Amino acid sequence: MSVLFLCNLSLEPAAASKNKVKGSQGQFPLTQNVTVVEGGTAILTCRVDQNDNTSLQWSNPAQQTLYFDDKKALRDNRIELVRASWHELSISVSDVSLSDEGQYTCSLFTMPVKTSKAYLTVLGVPEKPQISGFSSPVMEGDLMQLTCKTSGSKPAADIRWFKNDKEIKDVKYLKEEDANHKTFTVSSTLDFRVDRSDDGVAVICRVDHESLNATPQVAMQVLEIHYTPSVKIIPSTPFPQEGQPLILTCESKGKPLPEPVLWTKDGGELPDPDRMVVSGRELNILFLNKTDNGTYRCEATNTIGQSSAEYVLIVHDVPNTLLSTPIMPSLTTATVTTTVAITTSPTTSATTSSVRDPNALAGQTGPDHALIGGIVAVVVFVTLCSIFLLGRYLARHKGTYLTNEAKGAEDAPDADTAIINAEGSQVNAEEKKEYFI
Repeated sequence: MSVLFLCNLSLEPAAASKNKVKGSQGQFPLTQNVTVVEGGTAILTCRVDQNDNTSLQWSNPAQQTLYFDDKKALRDNRIELVRASWHELSISVSDVSLSDEGQYTCSLFTMPVKTSKAYLTVLGVPEKPQISGFSSPVMEGDLMQLTCKTSGSKPAADIRWFKNDKEIKDVKYLKEEDANHKTFTVSSTLDFRVDRSDDGVAVICRVDHESLNATPQVAMQVLEIHYTPSVKIIPSTPFPQEGQPLILTCESKGKPLPEPVLWTKDGGELPDPDRMVVSGRELNILFLNKTDNGTYRCEATNTIGQSSAEYVLIVHDVPNTLLSTPIMPSLTTATVTTTVAITTSPTTSATTSSVRDPNALAGQTGPDHALIGGIVAVVVFVTLCSIFLLGRYLARHKGTYLTNEAKGAEDAPDADTAIINAEGSQVNAEEKKEYFI
């Protein structure tokens, strides 16, 4: 913070009238305080609003003259003239060190001499912070103590802690003065008990100081926490059914990473290695049946400890949703003969035999019932049509046979003559038959 110092040594009117010095009234040097970061450059300026060619001079805290008007008095290469006139004398001090801090004086050589003071403040830049106290790895549940330390700050720097971008307030703070009695060494200690959620978390120590121009210095420590495994069994289906496959996945987390998991059933080895195949962390059971019911256990181990999880398997029956196929009325009509009944009987029987007992396979999803019913209806319809055509063919064949027998009796005047003619036709047919032989 810069404070403007005004040196006002004006005399009261009565005194001024007694001690009139030409051009001395209304002449006052004006200066202001300067703050600079160590290693930077400070500009010291002294101004006079009214000056009748009176000389100006800058001197350091040791009262050594730096500049008298535009003439350099102290051999210091860091000090240079910026501007020299009757109204202003400005000088610069480069590569400022902590020893340059103090009160500088601007003198206006009137009668009497008038002076104004400007205080030069040098800020000590804190060193990059360091975090100590971490030894890797840390076991889950242990108490961890981290210390962040920085030196060389002036004034003393402020230290803040963050974990997962959240500031931690409950910390210890210690400030010590350095050997030069100008700068400070600041340290802060953070205590907390770690758990598995802290693994991989970055703990940050941040140093805030006005010399850093709103860009704080930080130190970071990534935590490595070792902990026992956590185990969970995940089934491939929530409703295992008989005849279906089942995959049990053993999800295990731990640090160090757990070794290959161990599967057991009811406290012993897996009873059927041919159907129960272990692949990595998975247990694959092929074609479930009722004998697979039981408690399956997955066990994971690392160098820290051991953990396990259990899964109770209950194999459910396959549900049956297949419905009986309705018999169409066209299958039983009054025109069906005994032959048709004998022919269609196996079809009807086959259809009936294909229907499953709904109580035997409750819960299984069957085939498309509409499709099955349609196929059965088409088969029965084709069968009926075939029987109908066959019967009609036989009937027509029989009529033709009778007509051939009655040939020759068409022109008979009476029944007796027709019989005689019919018998004659049969004799002729026999003769023709013998003739062809």
